[in-house]
Amino acid sequence: MNWPPDDQTLMWIQISTGFLGALTLVYWLRWVGRRFGQLLHLHVYFSPKGGCENAIVQELKKARKEVLVQAYSFTADPLSYGLVEAKKRGVDVEVILDRSNEVERYSDLNILLDHGLSPLIDAEHAIAHNKIMIIDQKVVITGSFNFTNQAENQNAENVLIIRGHKELVTQYRNNFMAHKLHSKPATRNMQANPTEAKMPDRRAA
Repeated sequence: MNWPPDDQTLMWIQISTGFLGALTLVYWLRWVGRRFGQLLHLHVYFSPKGGCENAIVQELKKARKEVLVQAYSFTADPLSYGLVEAKKRGVDVEVILDRSNEVERYSDLNILLDHGLSPLIDAEHAIAHNKIMIIDQKVVITGSFNFTNQAENQNAENVLIIRGHKELVTQYRNNFMAHKLHSKPATRNMQANPTEAKMPDRRAA
C-alpha cells in the first residue's frame, strides 16, 4: 500500500474502523446489560447430574441484597448452606416451604432454623408446590427441579435461570409476597434425625 494512502483507501480504512468500533460498542453494551441484569439472558439445565444444583449454588453466591425462596421439598444441603452463607454476607433471605417440611424425615428445615433463618410454612394449599428463587430482584430460578438430592441425582428435571426480565421478576416477587401474607412461622421438625445419613427424597413431585 502506498503512503500516504489515496482518498479511496482512506475511505475504506474509515469504514472498516467505524464498523469494528460499532461491533466493539455493541459487544460492550451487551456485556454491561448482562452484568447488571438489564438484558435478557437465559440458561437451562437438566438432571439427573446435569449441573442444576451447582448452577443454583453459583447464583446464590452472587446474591448481594435479597434471596426469596418458595419450595415444596428441601433436602439438598448445598442449597441450604448456600442460603446460610448468603445470610452471613448480609443478604436478606426469606424462605416459604410446604407444610411437609415440618414432618419429612430428611428435610433441611432444621438446618435453616439452626442458622438463624426464619422459614415460613405455606399451609393454605393442598401442596405448596413452587420451586422458585428470586435473587436481587434481577434473577428468577424456576422449573420442575425440587431442591432435593433426588432431583439432582436421579430425577429427570429442569432448571431455567432468567436474568434481565424486569416484568417477570416483578410478577414472581409479587406472587411470593402474596403467599408470604398467609404463611406462618415454621416449627422445628421433630422427625428429622441429624445423625442419620440422608436418603433421597422419594416423594412424587
